[in-house]
Amino acid sequence: MPLFSNRDGELKGLNETPFRLEKDIQVLTERNLNTIFGLEYVRSEFELDGLRIDTLAFDRESKSFVIIEYKREKNFSVIDQGYAYLSLMLNNKAEFILEFNENKKENIKREDIDWSQSKVVFISPSFTAYQLKAVQFRDLAFELWKITQYENGLVLYNQLKPPESTESINVVSGSNEVVKKVSREIKVYDEDYHLKKGSDTTNELYAKLKDRILELGDSITIKPRKQYIGYKGRTNFCDIVIQQKKLVLSLNVRKGELDDPKNITRDVSNRGHWGNGDYEIHFSDETQINYILDLIQQSYEKNQ
Repeated sequence: MPLFSNRDGELKGLNETPFRLEKDIQVLTERNLNTIFGLEYVRSEFELDGLRIDTLAFDRESKSFVIIEYKREKNFSVIDQGYAYLSLMLNNKAEFILEFNENKKENIKREDIDWSQSKVVFISPSFTAYQLKAVQFRDLAFELWKITQYENGLVLYNQLKPPESTESINVVSGSNEVVKKVSREIKVYDEDYHLKKGSDTTNELYAKLKDRILELGDSITIKPRKQYIGYKGRTNFCDIVIQQKKLVLSLNVRKGELDDPKNITRDVSNRGHWGNGDYEIHFSDETQINYILDLIQQSYEKNQ
């Protein structure tokens, strides 16, 4: 992706400055985990059973571990490494929890972790066509991120998303026991998973709301989680739960900071709920969509 600097209306292409070492990518990423991915750093170089994890991170939103690997060479297998790391984690849950508790000074238990939402993130200056093709399955808990460094200190992290596929990795993996074991416990949640919980009416309402939300900005990404579908700018600004009779929206705005003259939102700051923020909306009447979009836009602007 070419980048340009604007100097009085004249664009000048920015030159790439390659990373000298894989470690440089790791150090930069670990220092900025929350800014880039919204993750918390746990530790580096976590070694267990002969495997070494470059970065162990934790996702507070999904209550799950994230394993991050950095690669400068092009000859590694995404599938083999990804499943090896996930299998390592599932076979050593106690060790992962101990590592978290010792480094974060907390006391989480096995049942506090949602192991089903664990994933592996690969970060590299480039990926081969073979590596990109290898992750074209709907149920792979892997993400590929390309990192590019430019002059003037600019750095770009870009998630590479292969074309959507309906094929399962289990179809092509055959009798691979590691893949089978990991797939039984780790799930990849998508919009279809949530749409199955709705009705024709609420699914249609969701589709209309989705189109309007995406019009708010080009950088919005959709991040389905186990409990809801998240809409993210810099951070999540709206989370949606699809039900049979209504949509339940969470707005990531602190109590007292949302302008809601019609008072249709609920204060959920003092009670447990799915989603981020202190405001909740129960949405079933399509005639309210314009007003609700105004509330969502307020949350979007606060999370940019």
